[in-house]
Amino acid sequence: MSQGITGMLWKLLLRSQPCRLSSFRKAQSTPGNRPFLARFTYTTDRQSNTENKRTVEKLCKFSVDIRKIRRLKEWVLLEDKTYVEEIANILQELGANETVIASILERCPEAIICSPTAVNTQKNLWQLVCKNEEELIKLIEQFPESFFTVKDQEMQKFNVQFFQELGLKNVVISRFLTTASPVFHNPVEKNKQMIQILQESYLNVGGSEANMKVWLLKLLSQNPFILLNSPEAVKETLEFLQELGFTNSEILQLLSKLKGFLFQLCPGSIQDSISFSKNTFKCTEHGLKQLVLKCPALLYYSAPVLEERIQGLLKEGISLAQIRETPMVLELTPQIVQYRIKKLNALGYKIKDGHLANLNGTKKEFESNFGKIQAKKGRPLFNPVAPLNVEE
Repeated sequence: MSQGITGMLWKLLLRSQPCRLSSFRKAQSTPGNRPFLARFTYTTDRQSNTENKRTVEKLCKFSVDIRKIRRLKEWVLLEDKTYVEEIANILQELGANETVIASILERCPEAIICSPTAVNTQKNLWQLVCKNEEELIKLIEQFPESFFTVKDQEMQKFNVQFFQELGLKNVVISRFLTTASPVFHNPVEKNKQMIQILQESYLNVGGSEANMKVWLLKLLSQNPFILLNSPEAVKETLEFLQELGFTNSEILQLLSKLKGFLFQLCPGSIQDSISFSKNTFKCTEHGLKQLVLKCPALLYYSAPVLEERIQGLLKEGISLAQIRETPMVLELTPQIVQYRIKKLNALGYKIKDGHLANLNGTKKEFESNFGKIQAKKGRPLFNPVAPLNVEE
């Protein structure tokens, strides 16, 4: 999968995080309404705009920077019932040192209002997919908010077991838990229904039974949010592509390249992107389909994004003909394009005079091509260690 599409996915993943426990309280701590620290008074009772002294003292005991919490989530300090020591003890038992505990509680202070019983249940749940406690505490340190979103725990457990039975590796499931947690709050029957629809869709466009499981597992590992779609949306997208003239074989190619992203598109957005590309590249229906099959991102990215990327390439002296020949370059952001062109120019390689293949690809692919060009530029005109063929 290309850098651009991968980047879009992770932005989507971040936007799709669930609401945090007691997030409705955040309204009390907006920057505009935040009182000066001098106006806070300590109390053990629950009052408006007052901090719980016991909570503050216990957090200080674990070297937590109270100023960070006041700045970001001061409402937590107003809670009359907290479990600072209990949560810290659970983290300690998993192997977290004082620095790690302080970091977790500073970034996710909501943890201290979670019931220790619920947190222990969450710990047991996550241990189903972690090799050991060391791996688990590393995940919690990286994604504390996901871990301390303690709800629907029985449903989460059923979904973990379902994904394991499906054949997903534990490392993939653990990634779901940290970055795609809404999937686990789906009823397991809903997830099973979506899996069945995806399998049927793959087979209906000519996919084989032998390849279906591999395709499905790759799809889920790259885009678990497909399970949040509806069966109707999946069918609607496939039918619309058929109406556009794509054959089953061509749709199968798109499914293999775009994975689940294809199912996240709606007919309206596909139509807008298709129309923009057709008008921009002045191509026939057949020519447009060939472009899309080369670069499925022409379907995925919106018309404004495509226009921005094309304009960025044109400013660098690249022609529409070059873009049309190598449309995959549109998967790169303007910033990445500028960086790569600058590196290639430093070697005397002029993109506008050549093929865009050396500009294209993932970061790893680009660096590999760049290294080859660099080695070629530095190669001597003759081999100094080769024997000379001199007539006597």
